[in-house]
Amino acid sequence: MKELIGRREQWREELESVRRMHGWVVEAEAILSGSWAGEQEKVTNAGVALRFDAFVAKLKEQASGQKLSETEQRCVSHFVHVTASLRPQLIECYDVEGLPRTNNDMEGFIRAIKTRYRRVSGRKNWNRYLLRYGRRVAYYEAQVRSASGEAGVNGAVGQVTPKQWRGGRAEQRARQEEQLKQYRFRHRRAKFLQRLEERWTAAAS
Repeated sequence: MKELIGRREQWREELESVRRMHGWVVEAEAILSGSWAGEQEKVTNAGVALRFDAFVAKLKEQASGQKLSETEQRCVSHFVHVTASLRPQLIECYDVEGLPRTNNDMEGFIRAIKTRYRRVSGRKNWNRYLLRYGRRVAYYEAQVRSASGEAGVNGAVGQVTPKQWRGGRAEQRARQEEQLKQYRFRHRRAKFLQRLEERWTAAAS
């Protein structure tokens, strides 16, 4: 028992440090979420900025006062640096109706597309899937998630005329070609540049 207590005492300072830093994260989230506002109070950019800037100033004061451990000093410095970089965009969503505060919904949507592809193909990497079908995979997933569901998607597709389909296909192919160029330049640059040189030589001759 004494040995167990001794081990706990050994980590007491580190645990208290982690609890303090966790408290900072929770406090920052409470400010950015607008949970401080009353029922009749509207959450605005100015209101959030006032509270968040005061919170950051308090952290800076604690760091400058040498009251924090070395690890806490490093974490606070990183937090302040990242906050200063993102500050112009961090507090801009509250005055725009319908603009989400986080990208959690978007990430969940992307994860749903990946999950569907993995179930269909059994593969984890979905780059080829996107390069082949482009933005259509996102449109399809969004429509399936809507109230109409998969049946509504199939019904809407059945109403597309051949002329509309050919026009949409041409537009999609043009956009996919641009994506393919970016992919080839990033991942197969030498071959991509060689083909450009060959095309240039052929055109010049």
